[in-house]
This record gives sequence, structure tokens and C-alpha cells, in this order.
Amino acid sequence: MNLETRYNKLNKDYGAYELVNIEKLNDLNSVGLLLKHKKSGARVAIISNDDDNKVFSIGFKTPPDNDTGMQHIIEHSTLCGSRKYPVKDPFVELCKGSLNTFLNAMTYPDKTVYPVASCNMADFKNIMDVYMDAVFYPAMYEHEEIFKQEGWHYELEDVDGELAYNGVVFNEMKGVYSSADDVLSRYTFVSLFPDSEYKNESGGDPEAIPQLKYEDFIKYHKEYYHPVNSYIYLYGDIDVDERLEYLDKEYLSAFDKNDVNIDAEVTFQKAFDAPKYETREYAITDDEPEEDNTYLSYNVVIGTSTDPVSYLALQILDYALIMAPGAPLKQALIDAGIGTDVYSVLETSVYQPVYSIITKNANESDRDRFVKVVEDTLSDIVKNGLSKRMVKAGINYYEFKYREADFGPYPKGLMYYLTMMDSWLYDENKPFIHVEAGETFEIIKKDSENGFFEKFIEDNIINNNHEVVLSLVPKHGLAEKKEAKEAEQLAKYKATLSKEELEELVKQTKALKEYQDTPSSQKDLEKIPQLELKDITREPAKLYIDPKKTGGVDVIHHNMFTNGIAYIMMCYDCKNVPDELLPYIGLLSSVLGLMDTEKYTYTELTNEININCGGISTDAAIYTDNKDFDKCTIMYEVKGKVLYDNIQFVLDMMNEIIYKTKFSDYKRLKEIIAKLKSRMESTMTSAGHSTAMLAGMAQFSRNAYYSNEMRGYGFYELIQKLDSQFDELKEDIADKLSKLVDYIFHKENIIVSFTADDKGYDAFAPAFGKYVEGLKKSDMPACERKYTPANVKTGYTSASQVQYVARCGNFRDGGYEYTGALRVLKVIFSYDYLWINVRVKGGAYGCMSGSYRNGDMYMVSYRDPNLRKTNEIYENAADYLEHFDVSDRDMVKFIIGTIGDMDTPMNPAAKGTRSFGAYICNTDYESLKKERGQVLDCNVERIRELAPLVRCAMDENYFCVVGSSKEINKESELFDKIQPLIKVQG
Repeated sequence: MNLETRYNKLNKDYGAYELVNIEKLNDLNSVGLLLKHKKSGARVAIISNDDDNKVFSIGFKTPPDNDTGMQHIIEHSTLCGSRKYPVKDPFVELCKGSLNTFLNAMTYPDKTVYPVASCNMADFKNIMDVYMDAVFYPAMYEHEEIFKQEGWHYELEDVDGELAYNGVVFNEMKGVYSSADDVLSRYTFVSLFPDSEYKNESGGDPEAIPQLKYEDFIKYHKEYYHPVNSYIYLYGDIDVDERLEYLDKEYLSAFDKNDVNIDAEVTFQKAFDAPKYETREYAITDDEPEEDNTYLSYNVVIGTSTDPVSYLALQILDYALIMAPGAPLKQALIDAGIGTDVYSVLETSVYQPVYSIITKNANESDRDRFVKVVEDTLSDIVKNGLSKRMVKAGINYYEFKYREADFGPYPKGLMYYLTMMDSWLYDENKPFIHVEAGETFEIIKKDSENGFFEKFIEDNIINNNHEVVLSLVPKHGLAEKKEAKEAEQLAKYKATLSKEELEELVKQTKALKEYQDTPSSQKDLEKIPQLELKDITREPAKLYIDPKKTGGVDVIHHNMFTNGIAYIMMCYDCKNVPDELLPYIGLLSSVLGLMDTEKYTYTELTNEININCGGISTDAAIYTDNKDFDKCTIMYEVKGKVLYDNIQFVLDMMNEIIYKTKFSDYKRLKEIIAKLKSRMESTMTSAGHSTAMLAGMAQFSRNAYYSNEMRGYGFYELIQKLDSQFDELKEDIADKLSKLVDYIFHKENIIVSFTADDKGYDAFAPAFGKYVEGLKKSDMPACERKYTPANVKTGYTSASQVQYVARCGNFRDGGYEYTGALRVLKVIFSYDYLWINVRVKGGAYGCMSGSYRNGDMYMVSYRDPNLRKTNEIYENAADYLEHFDVSDRDMVKFIIGTIGDMDTPMNPAAKGTRSFGAYICNTDYESLKKERGQVLDCNVERIRELAPLVRCAMDENYFCVVGSSKEINKESELFDKIQPLIKVQG
């Protein structure tokens, strides 16, 4: 349907709804409708188009008035059963048994949203109804156990035992408050918004969460979860009339806008009379130094998010000041030697956007000099102007992203909704101003020629008193102090209780566990709507593989419509790289494109790329042959995306980056290594599950070992060494990087993945033929890989208050074969066995599992208060499978959930990547079809047959934990080695 026809069809009276506005969203090829439900006052925004990945969300304005995390706990609790669907966890039932492309809920500083998406209309309607019933009629009104489980509760196993706090949100936020970056973000808002709701923690401060009373929790939901405070969103190829009628009849008409009287507005924080200076602390372990470990941040509040020009200009300005390599403000701070990692944070999902300039690994004594460098640099920019090329690159970078609308695995409609809420929440007449941004780009392009950004800096940063300079300093013993304080509070509270009260707590602890152990009735489970297997095709998604030869090089053409964008991936086999240089491949991917070349400085290089294309990036990938699992190929990938007319430009720039980079620029090389170390330390702390899982699997898996060496903890150890000994090693580092170029980038090693239609290939072939002529040739022999398995159970200690517990192994070692039923097992583990035991009963925020065709298998927990108990759950997984028994309906549910994971919608770039991976891994369409058939034909018996595979893998007992120093040392007998996660200098 063309846009004009769609607009005319939708421009009409909607009965129960007032049509506030209708407009053509030309850039989205969509029609936008803004309505208000007359009786209930609910706001409704619709983006109508042909996208079959349909999205629904309902959101509420939920500003917090304290730090108890009430908003966050309500978000969790609403999805634990409702009036129509009285099962304990309809969210999990949907994860098990729907074809959703997105299913979650999120708490922000001032709003809570419940988005879902699906390409299947029946499925879409089902999950939409479950969510609507959940938010308006949650079971938490009848079951206080939900509040205790998801929020917090006292846990006392026996009268003489130790009293403890537990709860999913409580433990999740302990994990959040273990991350220095998250602590910095929290203190930034506390400092900038002393008179606004933003000073409060909507997620919940672990110290305050136990102050939340069930009665207040219920009262808040009753007041704020009313349609008059709601923002309902529909997107995609939907019958607008039918969906609006459903919302009215099933839910909205039951409410009246006069039923509640709440003030959900966010208080506007007035600017200060003068900038503020504050110092706060964060926890480090005794192994980490206090010196060179401070965060310094310069934070300003700029305008409101309802101004489309300011909203977009901030993003472009951030690129030009900090984000781009060599950006002037970042470079000035690095050159001044203040910290080793300079970055920025732009928060636009609040009423008053916050822009933060941060330097890490500094000292508090540097604070005044830090402020002077920031302000002097900005004043110089105002006086002498920003680089025109830098500004142009920033504009093009964001416009390319806007036009391409590639959000990876996330549905476009979902990302549009989250962007819309940045304005709609604060001005109910402005839902579309940030998603229909073509005109805003044109305004900024025009004004940027006339000093727009220089004046923006002057008005909004230099002359802005709504500013806080925050020093976040490291503190030894802070984590232990918090633990001791919590233990003391619990002990004091316990001492005030009579024997009868203690017995009552023991009784409540057992009652909660009984509630958790008691499954929902089959009758109630059957109320959750689900699809049937007949609704699912047995054919897997198509592979786009058209092998061609250009200039004597294999080019795998993924022929499809890409809207005029070519996705080029040059893949070089690393077979000539000796083992000792493999970790340096990870470093190579961090320096190529970010250092000077013969023609360009690294700043000019980035600007040229972002002005002329959608970006160039490099990275390493590991592919396993699915016919020969001992065949492991490490590939170095150079990727670019570009409009057809500019293909030659991208190839020229790839050539410049690969062959002309100046590795001997030691100043720049040192900056990159220092930044890399800093970023890795932040990631390892906040995503300890990834570190633990990869380090555990690296003990026995060739693939995981090389991946760990190039991007995991093994790589971090190399980077830490290079950073601490840079002056002695710098020439050797540059030499090794130069050798890698010689080993990797020659004609005999290249194969190309090219995603575009025939017109795109016609533009690519002659340009690539010319590129091939310039490639080096080599007759180097392939290196023999000398990987040796080891089993060293390791605990990595940090200042974290929670754990990430990984257990791994390989079932092929025991003679077992991979089957598609293992994909179903992943869903069963993730949303049944592990979910119930690790998350629901154990209080962890998350738990994951997975297995691969080569036999590698893992289980890992996320923000987990436990360690030994979780490991025992892994050990008992095979026993669970031996006695696995569910109804046919439940089995179908697990299968449908598995297919939902397998059938995630893909954009052209993703389709090309999948097809190339299948080609390189020797995976044909028939093997994919066979695996899909094994999934669809799975039954209880097939799952039971997996018990020996799981037992084999878990009995190998490759074990790794990242977490609290206290907890890991308490369980020291489980480990062969205990060491600090963050390595100190030297």
C-alpha cells in the first residue's frame, strides 16, 4: 500500500478514540497516528506500514520518590501472573512458547515500558493480551510472595541460622552497584538533580530496597498503572481498527480518567547559581591501587528532550568533541596526561538531557586541571571553530544510521518506540519528532555552516551553570564495609525478634519456597495462548550463496535487495600466523583504522570514512567446519558498508588501512592500549558471565581458547602487560603488528562476502578486480596450531557483591553427537530448570546455557548471590533430564519457543552474514533442514536422551567464577587457582 493510500484510509473517525493528529512519516514510509481514548484518557500512538515485524508496547510515567526501587520491582512483579493468566510466570511461558522477536520490560529513571514484537499475527495478539492483562490486573495483589521473590524478603532457614536478604531485584542491583561506571552514573544524577525525581534510584539502591513495604508497593501500582497515565504504541502491518477496538473493549473501557488523581510529572530542575564540585567513592579490592584509579567527570544538563534540533545536535556534537578518534576535547585530555581513557555519556531518555565528559584512571588531584583543559579547549573551539570535516562526518555518520535503520537483532519498531518516548513522555503531542528526523538533519546541515555548533557549545556548556564536576575515587574496604553494615543491620534486627517472631520468619521462608516449588496447574497453564506446530514451516530461512570468481579470488555473493547499500566483508585466513602472535590479532583489530596511515592522520581517516560511507571496521572471527570439528579457521575480517556509487572509495580506504598504517606512532599506540585496558576492565566487571564462560571453555575448547586469547581474559592479560611495560616493549609491539600484516593480508588468504543485488555486484566486480591486482602474494606455509587443553578451576575476585558462575564441558569427548534437540534443551534450561532453581529460588538476576555442534556446552549465572549452590544445580541437571516429564502441550510450547529463537527476523546485512557463515562452516541447507526437523519432532523421550550428554559435559567439571572476593575465598576448595580479576600494574 502506498503512503497516500494508507494516509487516506487511516484519516477518519475512531469512535472510542479522539484522533489528535495524523501525519505522513515520509522517511519511514509510514503513517503516524496520535489518539486519545475518550473514557480512560489513554494515549495511543501508531506507526502504520508494511513491516511484518509488528510491535506493541504499553508504558507508564513512573518517577520515583525514593531509592527503594518500587518501579523496578513492579516491572518484575507485573509479569508474574494476572487475572486472565493466573500462572506464576506468564512472561516465561511466553518465552518458552511464542514466536516473539522481542519480549521484555524495562525500568528507566522516569518511565516503565513493556514492549513485545512478533512477525506472526496470532502470536502478536496473544502476547499483547498477556501483557495488557499483566499491567492492569497483576496477581501480585493476591500473592505477596511475588513481591518477596522479585523484590526482597528476609530469609531464615532456622531459628539459630543467619538472617539474610534475598530477592531478584535486590541481587540485580547489587550487581549494578558493583560496577564503577554504574555508580558514577547514579551519583551524576543525584548531583545534577537535587530537586527532581531523578535524584532517586528507580532501579533501587540495595541499601534502601529492604525499606520498601508491600502496602506502599501495591498503592503505587494502583495509582500509576492506570490508562490515564499510559502510553500505548502499535507498529507495523496491523489492522488498526481491529487492534483499537480490542484495546477499547477488552481493557480501556473498564477505566475512567477521573478514577485516579496523580501527579506523575517530572520536576524541572532549575540551573544552579554556580557549578558544583563533588567527591564520591567506589569499591575496589585490596589488589587494586587507589592511585591512577579515579574517575573525573564534567557533567552538564542541556535543554529538554522535546527540542528536536538540540536532541540531534547533541549527538553530532558528541561525535565531534569526544566520540571520533582524534576528536579535539578527547585528544586534549589525553595529551594533558589526565587519565588514560576519555569517553562521554549522552543520556537523552530523560526530560533534561545530560552530557558527561569522563576521564578514567586519573587522580583526584588532577580535578582542577581536568576542568581547565575541558573549558579551555571548548573556549578555543568557540573562538576558532570546529573542524568542518569533523562536523560533516558526524552529521553523515548519524544520517547514514538513521536512513539504514539497522538495529541488529532488535526490531525497528521497538527502537522507534524507545526513541519516541524521549519526547512523547514529556509532551503528549510530540511522539514523532525524533523518528521523523529528515528535516532536522537538513536544518543542522544548513546551520552548521554558520557557526551553529560553536554557539551551541558556548550557550549550553561554557555559559551553563547547570554543571557538576564529580570525582569518583577508589576506596579499599568499601565493599567489605557495606557487607559488614548489612550483616550488622540484619543481626541487630534479628536480636529484636522474639522466639515466636523468629519462628514466624522461618515459617515465611519455607512458605515462599513452597510457593516457588508448587507449579502452576495445568488448567491455568493452558490459559496462556500458544500456537500449534502446524503453524510453523519445516523449511529453514533461505541461504543466499552464489559463489563467484573475481580477479582469481572467491567472492560469495549474497544476492538480495539492500536498498542500494553494499555490505562488503574481506575475510583473510590467519593460517600463516604463528600461535605466539595470535593474541596480537585482537590488538590489530583495535588499531587498524585508528592510527595514522601514509595519506591520512587517524582523525582525517575517520572523517573521510564517515563522510563517504556507513563505516569500516575490522575484527577476528573463528569458524568451525561442521563436517570436521577439528578444522578451526581464524579469519581476520575487514567490513564496510557503502552506497553502490562509493564502492571504489571503500576498497581504497580498506587498502590504506591494511597496508599503510604507521604502527610506529608510539604515542598513539600507547593511547589505544591504555584505552583498551580500561574498557576491558569495565566490561569484565559488568559482564562477568561472559568472562567466566569463555575462560572456562578455553580450558578444553580450541575455538574458545583462541577466542579467549584474542578477545577474552587471555587477551586482557596481554593488554595489561603491554600497558604496564609499554616503554620497554613498544618497538616489539609495532614489529609484531607489522608482521601480522605480512602474515595475513595476501591474495592466497582472501575470500570475500558481498551482500547486495546484481546491480551492486556489477558496481563491485570491476573495482574489486582492480583491488586484487594490488594484493601481495605469498607462499608461506600454514602454521601448526599447538593448543593444549588444561583444567584449572579458577576464581577471579573483584569488589563485586554478586557472582557469575560458569560450568562447562564437551559431550563429543564421551562419544555423543549433536542433535537439534539440544536447541530445545536450551529453552528448557533457560526458562524451566535453571530459571526456577537459579533465578526464582536462588535470587540470581539471570541464567544462561548453550551447546554447539562441536560438543562444547556451558551453563552460567548472572548477578548471582550464590556460588556453591548454583554449581550444585548444574551438577544435578542430568538427573533432572533423566526424569523430565511434561505434557504434550508443554512440549509443543518449548519447541515453538525454540523456533522463535531460530527464526529471528534478519536485515540484509544479517542474512549475508548468516549465509557466509554457513558457507565457511561447510553447512548446507539440508543440514539446517535436518536440524530444524529434529527441533520440530522433539519430544519428552528425545530430551531424556540428552541426559548422558549433559552428564558427560558437566562431569568434565571445567569451572570458572567471577565475583566477590569474600565468597570465592569462602569456597576456596572448589578452585585450583584464585586470582584478582583486575591485574595491577607491573
